[in-house]
Amino acid sequence: MTELLTSAQMRAIEQAAIASGSVTGLTLMERAGQGVVDAILDEWPELALSSYKAVVLCGPGNNGGDGFVIARLLKQRGWGVEVFLYGDPENLPPDARVNYERWGGMGGVSPCEDEAFDGSFPTDDQPTIVVDALFGTGLTRPFLSCRHLSMLLNTCQSHWEVRHSGPRVVAVDVPSGLCADSGKWLGDDQPLDFANVANLTVSFHSKKLGHVLADGPQCCGKTVVAEIGLRHAMEPSYVLSINHSSQPDFLTKRASQHKYTHGHALVLSGPSGKTGAARLAARAALRVGAGLVTLGTAHEALIENAAHLTAIMLAEIDGAEALTETLKDSRINAFCVGPGFGVDRAGAFLPVLLAAKRPTVLDADALTALSQDEGLFAALHDTCVLTPHAGEFKRLFPDIAAKLDAPATTGPAYSKLDATREAAKRAGSVVLFKGPDTVIASPDGHATVNAAVYERAAPWLATAGSGDVLAGIITGLLARGHSPHQAAETGAWLHTEAARSFGPGLIAEDLPEELPKVFRQLGL
Repeated sequence: MTELLTSAQMRAIEQAAIASGSVTGLTLMERAGQGVVDAILDEWPELALSSYKAVVLCGPGNNGGDGFVIARLLKQRGWGVEVFLYGDPENLPPDARVNYERWGGMGGVSPCEDEAFDGSFPTDDQPTIVVDALFGTGLTRPFLSCRHLSMLLNTCQSHWEVRHSGPRVVAVDVPSGLCADSGKWLGDDQPLDFANVANLTVSFHSKKLGHVLADGPQCCGKTVVAEIGLRHAMEPSYVLSINHSSQPDFLTKRASQHKYTHGHALVLSGPSGKTGAARLAARAALRVGAGLVTLGTAHEALIENAAHLTAIMLAEIDGAEALTETLKDSRINAFCVGPGFGVDRAGAFLPVLLAAKRPTVLDADALTALSQDEGLFAALHDTCVLTPHAGEFKRLFPDIAAKLDAPATTGPAYSKLDATREAAKRAGSVVLFKGPDTVIASPDGHATVNAAVYERAAPWLATAGSGDVLAGIITGLLARGHSPHQAAETGAWLHTEAARSFGPGLIAEDLPEELPKVFRQLGL
């Protein structure tokens, strides 16, 4: 697990370090500037071989102070550096003012308000690097008064992406205008065509939530973290990004155990002609290590399912009464309902499943049934896991979705994290809000993020049935005895890793079969 911080948490960490006397604000600013320069040279090693030109755009706060340090360090390497300041130097914070004056001994500073700066460079004097040190993580208002600057940054980046030439934009902390807590762009003045506005973003100490949520990954280009000597201490209130880089003990199987040690999952199948989704879920539950998996099927679909299944068992369950009889077997300890099941059927079966008070994954049609019946929603319990995509989330929690979809006018803006936490509290269940920025939240507010972005991007998951597989993976982990939150976050991580392992050409059937390879890579 790695930390994902809010702007307020990052400020608190810095202030605590300064208050303790272990470091000064000037020292942190110097380290931040050095971290950006090091990141530039790591990303583009050829730039270390000679001197180039940089334009550094500094803002009126400490982000601007970082910019002055960057300018000075690049100048010391022999680079030509031009610095623009947005704001009055007399109003700079003390540490930023010190670095403004230090830079003043090496070069000049030009104003970059719109009336003095038209957002363009002479073609014969084009910089290699443009550093965006205008507004960092503390921005709380739209980036409207610097329209020419935002156009400049976007034009530079777009030129680089299309032609792989021209200025490369490096953002300090976050691209100016992006809410560091939500990943939303503040105000209506969005980046042109939602293109990236930075090629490289350098964060300090830890990534912020906005780097991985919503538009953050698209706007940041590539995000790296520069260490500035602050103490790492995961507080209970921190949100964590899921990262299983080595063997998780809870996924191992031991020689002394038997199949029932790892649980018995029941996956409910839809009617004839719509059984594939449930089989995908059942296969995933078995592959992730559930000891036994039974597919509950209507009589009309019994032969259809039997023709496709071997290790997965079949039980004929035609209605709520048959389901009640099946659940008398207490060894069945996890349920999955929804994939291809039918909304009306889900409405009939859910009262029995929820009354059993056993770990239950609700997906697809089960979520729609919940959204249509307040009584069913009220029957949810704390061992349920809801796995909505954006459309299902909107049906289940329309008021919360409306807040999430509203334009961000001030920061910190309402985020997908906020929405998922609010939904989990209302449902009294774990909610896994799907997407590249999957957020998992429990009713007590505990939350984690499975960020399938940047180097972990898995675009091949945009294929029919992949969500059914995720529901099955989570169900299998619940059967193995993992808590609902742990099953959801580990399931989401494994789902992404399986897609990345297989790569292009992935279809949903490939995902369960790729899990053994992922397990071997983990050393299981």
